[in-house]
Amino acid sequence: MTIIVHHLNNSRSQRVLWLLEELGIEYEIKFYERDPKTMLAPASLRQIHPLGKSPVITDAQETVAESGAIIEYIVGRYGNGRLIPESNTPERLRYTYWLHYAEGSAMPPLVMNLIFSRFGAGDSSANDAFIAPQIKLHFDYIEGELGKSTWFAGSEFTAADIQMSFPLELVAMQAELISNRPHIKEFIERIHARPAYKRALERGGKYDYANSI
Repeated sequence: MTIIVHHLNNSRSQRVLWLLEELGIEYEIKFYERDPKTMLAPASLRQIHPLGKSPVITDAQETVAESGAIIEYIVGRYGNGRLIPESNTPERLRYTYWLHYAEGSAMPPLVMNLIFSRFGAGDSSANDAFIAPQIKLHFDYIEGELGKSTWFAGSEFTAADIQMSFPLELVAMQAELISNRPHIKEFIERIHARPAYKRALERGGKYDYANSI
């Protein structure tokens, strides 16, 4: 049975398509569109997973949600050692760290910033006191780490780079956040040049963050 990716436009599920293309795994796509007013996923996604969010995949009797869990599932079951460093190496530890850091640490301030910007929170004190400093802290840190190695886990491209792509593409939509961070900019340029990334765009359809720089 073929993996089905329940793909929401302009979402984290683009990373899943890219991962599958990198590994050369056959898959099907079921498309979903955000509500143009709320930007939320349609209720029909709740038929696949109770939270009604994307990404989520189905593979035979398995339903897997959450980007990191999906990446671990696909790489572990179908990767045959590809896109993951060898066990008990410094690269493997870094791989695991960045795989979880992307959603656990990098994304929360970006999501808060997006909500405040889109829905007009009015009082900017929360942004000035917390959100903006957190974004600066995290992306200065990421910039420094990318200055040490080509890819997040080391010298080789891994699935951790796929996982980290979404927060970096999101932050790159704001010119003032990317202009003085050349290593992040170069990372985005490298991933956008990958043939598998381009194939995933062809399969997945319009994805605004592919034009983030």
